[in-house]
Amino acid sequence: MDRAAVFDVDGTLVDTNHLHVVAWWEAFRQVGCTVPMHAVHRAIGLGSEDLIAHLLGDGRKKEQDAELSAAHKTLYGQYVDRLPALHDAGRLLRCLDHEGWKVVLATSASGPELSALRRAIGAEDAIAATASADDVEQGKPAPEPVERALELAGVPADRAVLVGDTVWDMRAGSRAGVRCVGVLCGGIPRGDLEEAGASAVYDDPAHLLACLADSPFGER
Repeated sequence: MDRAAVFDVDGTLVDTNHLHVVAWWEAFRQVGCTVPMHAVHRAIGLGSEDLIAHLLGDGRKKEQDAELSAAHKTLYGQYVDRLPALHDAGRLLRCLDHEGWKVVLATSASGPELSALRRAIGAEDAIAATASADDVEQGKPAPEPVERALELAGVPADRAVLVGDTVWDMRAGSRAGVRCVGVLCGGIPRGDLEEAGASAVYDDPAHLLACLADSPFGER
């Protein structure tokens, strides 16, 4: 039976979280909102609308949401042509593909941003499918992005492993019924990832690749 390796992208395979933090921080500043960078960091991984709601609350001026999202997109766009893949991210995907796993991306990115992320990873031959923000109504921590990834792979939840760097990834995967693996390269502490549902935690893609045989991928 087929198996699916479901991967978040930002902060998991590509080193972009802190670029997003700076872009969101500046976007909030431009509309007169003071949001600490540490708070922005912990919200990274949510879709734009959910991130704004999470940080500003229901009492915010909701008419500013579109302006904030557009500002973030413009500010982040200055980095898009030089996004750095995390070490061995592409090799990890190719190794899993070689071992018979269907590699599926589950990300809140879409459009040109997603294309830039995939170019950075450089493992197109290993990626079977992608569940992007355009494919779901609710983003993480709702299970829908992971469920859509499993649907694309044609694999049941008990034959899948999710890899992500945020508590939102772990909660989405847990709610979808898949086993969750955390990575620390997005900057979220090990304890937070474990509390949110990670059954194993690694430093980054290179560390997971080096430990693959003893990881949840080697147990299935």
